[in-house]
Amino acid sequence: MSLFSFMGTLEIGFIFGLVALGVYLTFRVLDFPDLTVDGSFTMGAALAAALIISGVNPYLATISAVFGGAAAGLVTAWLNLRFNILHLLASILTMTALYTINLRIMGKPNLALIMEPTVLSPFQSLGIPSMYLKVIFVAVVVIAIGLLLAWFLNTQYGMAMRATGANPRMAQANGIVVNQKIYAGLALSNGLVALAGALFAQTNGFADSTMGVGTIVVGLAAVIVGESLFNSRSMLVIVLSCIIGSLLYRLAIAVALNADFIGFTTSDLNLITAVLVGLALILPQLRREWKARKAAKGDAA
Repeated sequence: MSLFSFMGTLEIGFIFGLVALGVYLTFRVLDFPDLTVDGSFTMGAALAAALIISGVNPYLATISAVFGGAAAGLVTAWLNLRFNILHLLASILTMTALYTINLRIMGKPNLALIMEPTVLSPFQSLGIPSMYLKVIFVAVVVIAIGLLLAWFLNTQYGMAMRATGANPRMAQANGIVVNQKIYAGLALSNGLVALAGALFAQTNGFADSTMGVGTIVVGLAAVIVGESLFNSRSMLVIVLSCIIGSLLYRLAIAVALNADFIGFTTSDLNLITAVLVGLALILPQLRREWKARKAAKGDAA
């Protein structure tokens, strides 16, 4: 793997670390399977690209993208809570609608940002090569957001959100407004994913209507890989493990695609993804079974 490919892998790994954080909020904290992220990732990219091309400041465009993704999450929560639509189905409905909405936002299937200003533009005068600047910028942004998220989940409001996911009936019995926490959690989750989409579009120079396909799988893979490696109750460790899981996942993908003796090509990406996610799910179970057998043999002795 060349240095350029390695830095590109790190860049995408950090960006999808935001997706992993969003997926962690819904799947682990709220226990709410949310497929909206496939649409909100593209929405973030589409909004940021369309606004930048229209002459809007890149930072304002990025913030607008975050609010757009948050609005998508609120729609999913509203369909689920107001009309009792199954969470998976509610998120699929929102995701499907977002495909058309994103096309409307962009006006065409893809937009190019090659010659447009981005959030990186103010730092280009520092003289840092582009491939390093991108990695440094997204790493600082993602780690800062991860630290803020860890702090938030340890606040009273954040712990109420965690209680909502763990046991909604008990949370409600203790005076927690469960629906409010679900609305807030889905808005925050999809806002983070939309931010990832906005950063991806600006660092890679384009936004495409199909770029969000499979985002949920990548996010889940990062969360599962991180949890498998770091078994901790500390919120800070858990949040950082999601980011590290994203980096390791992208590195594994890059190594598999660049290993000539294996013979994988870019068309095999979905197969590699499925295998990696499957291994991430299977290995912890095998490890638990091995420990159980070891403990049983110890007791027998």
